[in-house]
Amino acid sequence: HSQPLRLLGSVNMPKVSRHRNYGSTSAAPRRAFEKERLDQELKLCGEYGLRCKREIWRVQLALAKLRKAARTLLTLDEKDPKRVFEGEALLRRMLRYKLLPEDEKRLDFVLQLTTQKLLERRLQTLVFRSGMAKSIHHARTLIRQRHVRVGQQLVNVPSFLVRTDSEAHIDFSENSPYGGGRPGRVARKRGPAPAADADDE
Repeated sequence: HSQPLRLLGSVNMPKVSRHRNYGSTSAAPRRAFEKERLDQELKLCGEYGLRCKREIWRVQLALAKLRKAARTLLTLDEKDPKRVFEGEALLRRMLRYKLLPEDEKRLDFVLQLTTQKLLERRLQTLVFRSGMAKSIHHARTLIRQRHVRVGQQLVNVPSFLVRTDSEAHIDFSENSPYGGGRPGRVARKRGPAPAADADDE
């Protein structure tokens, strides 16, 4: 009697070719309608040209993980191998992304990091601050439309965190009309018109 049941079970079981284990990238606030937080989030969305509040929550989750790692390491003894090894790695990462200055290279200062610090390191913010875009929203459009590269790498993700050594290499991509590439669709359409008028005369 068990044979048909076993076969039936194998028929109904879905075949999973690959198991994926994705962690959550953002965490919604516990209290949905908190006026002070809502106002702050709206201000950040406008100031940094964010698409939605989930972009803020994603940064806040990353920040919470950094703080948690620093807090855990601070509970250990200063000469503990885990604190020495992981603490140095964490601080190197903070310096690499210019989240901490050289003179604040201590775990205590990781706990004082703010959401704005991380938002300032986004590619979208740096493109606007460098003067490549007319506004923070224009910066987002340029990135999404593949006009911007970091070094030799074309980046079309506005939330891309830029390293300190890559900051000087943010430029228009070579294929972009802004970077000396082929003119855009509208420019190509408008281009021949004056020449054609001159021939008619």
